[in-house]
Amino acid sequence: MTDTTETPVIETPRTILRGHKLSDFDSFVAMWTDPLHTRFITGQPLPREEVWARMLRYRGHWQLLGFGYWVVEEKETGRFLGGAGFQDAKREMEPSIEGLPEAGWGFVSAVHGQGFATEVVGAMHEWADRHFGGAKTVCIIDPENVASIRIAEKFDYRETARTTYKGSPTLLFERG
Repeated sequence: MTDTTETPVIETPRTILRGHKLSDFDSFVAMWTDPLHTRFITGQPLPREEVWARMLRYRGHWQLLGFGYWVVEEKETGRFLGGAGFQDAKREMEPSIEGLPEAGWGFVSAVHGQGFATEVVGAMHEWADRHFGGAKTVCIIDPENVASIRIAEKFDYRETARTTYKGSPTLLFERG
């Protein structure tokens, strides 16, 4: 990928996907300390220090790899809704997914079930299809996270392995 400092802005009918700003930090903390948000991702709320590191990592991906995570905000109100995008987290897992763009998405629990994930994941994959040139992307999902599995399958991800990550059962999906 390319070395860049700009995060592209993507608009959907109800959202704007944009780069992280320092002013997003409190909303980011609120999301990552919500047990409903973290139950299938980290298993527990994150301390502020780890939320800060995560926010810096998401922004840094764009600068180093030319892809990363976007903040998702509601177009009409500017309300913080969550985040979505691609990363290379250098995860220690088998089979290895290192070097592959790993898709991910997460939304504040107040908007679960309102169709934002479908809208945003569709938009980010349209972007990926143009920028990754049809290259394979992956995602990992907790086997109990039925909603995210449905979203992944809706965008042509197919389960390719049942593995573990950090000692927890994990499903590996591939697209492309």
